[in-house]
Amino acid sequence: MQSKDYIAREDRYGAHNYHPLPVVLERGEDIFVWDVEGKKYYDFLSAYSAVNQGHCHPKIIGAMTEQAQKLTLTSRAFYNNVLGEYEEYITKTFGYDKVLPMNSGAEADETALKLARRWGYDVKGIPEGEAKIIVAADNFHGRTITIISMSTDPDSYKGFGPYTPGFITIPYNDVNALEEALKDKNVAAFLVEPIQGEAGVFVPDEGYLTKCYNLCKANNVLFIADEVQTGIARTGKMLAVDHEGIKPDVLILGKALSGGTYPISAVLANDDVMLVIKPGEHGSTFGGNPLAAKIAIAALEVIKNEKLAENAEKMGQIFREGIRKIDSDMIELVRGKGLLNAVVIKPKNGKEAWDVCLQMKDNGLIAKPTHGHIIRFAPPLTITEKHVLEAVKIIEKSIKEIENA
Repeated sequence: MQSKDYIAREDRYGAHNYHPLPVVLERGEDIFVWDVEGKKYYDFLSAYSAVNQGHCHPKIIGAMTEQAQKLTLTSRAFYNNVLGEYEEYITKTFGYDKVLPMNSGAEADETALKLARRWGYDVKGIPEGEAKIIVAADNFHGRTITIISMSTDPDSYKGFGPYTPGFITIPYNDVNALEEALKDKNVAAFLVEPIQGEAGVFVPDEGYLTKCYNLCKANNVLFIADEVQTGIARTGKMLAVDHEGIKPDVLILGKALSGGTYPISAVLANDDVMLVIKPGEHGSTFGGNPLAAKIAIAALEVIKNEKLAENAEKMGQIFREGIRKIDSDMIELVRGKGLLNAVVIKPKNGKEAWDVCLQMKDNGLIAKPTHGHIIRFAPPLTITEKHVLEAVKIIEKSIKEIENA
């Protein structure tokens, strides 16, 4: 079979809820992937930052393989000999009392929402059924019914109502708007992405997160950071909030918590928040399974031992400098932090960001547009300076070819 055959089969039997780049990948190693014809590509998406440690990292695969031969799933109806080890490791890594393990990022966000509401009723004293959560416009926290209820993206929410009530939407990167919204005494939490990834790597003003955190503290409101995409060293620190030295009341992690090998997410909080949920009130059959626990420990160890946060900071600066030197009318803006970056593409001669991505694919680098005019560039954090510079050349070559077509 060739690429076109695999694509046709997916189109025939799969739901049409994605619009993939027309490349059929078969193998991955570190920062590279290969298609079914054997062509090699730089991976500059990293499965939306799930593969921060590089494809098929041997330490993570080793931990996965070893545990898979012993015990994979018990459910939480019983204890297992690995979960406690993982819980201790991750809580000590991020400095929290407790962790609630889940699977997908959306599940972790839903968990945080439930925590916030219950905390609002039991601790803050909000009247039952009246808790509100403040969210930012252009957010992306997943695609469940409740999460799309706080979305401002029509592609996410249109045609899926009725929607879950209880959300107040304010502009992102607007401290005054948050201050005004916090006047409502029924607000339990403020949920925010430290950098809005799906919105096009929108980096807020320096100090924004600190001001928001302080406002939440002053108003007895939980500050919840969704670090599903920005966490685990992607932005040049272990967490994006670390750039401002703040500690969220509730921290949401996912994606790279498994190095891209398995669905693993987590919600971390201290006892005063986490223990408002009692046995039987929330759970997951797969959440906290022994296989996931061993994988997550290994994934975090790789980040620490290989100093991938430091490498992301250094390589991100080199990448942005390289892209900014490209002389092209199509490059309208370059932004990002660490190795989470975006280039805003200005259409030219009828060619847009999608066309640039197709050209890059032909030249051996894969990335994907978001919102039609923005290309997100997020390679594995193991990338070297040599490879960053080679990738910049591919991007420049592709843009020039599109311009001159």
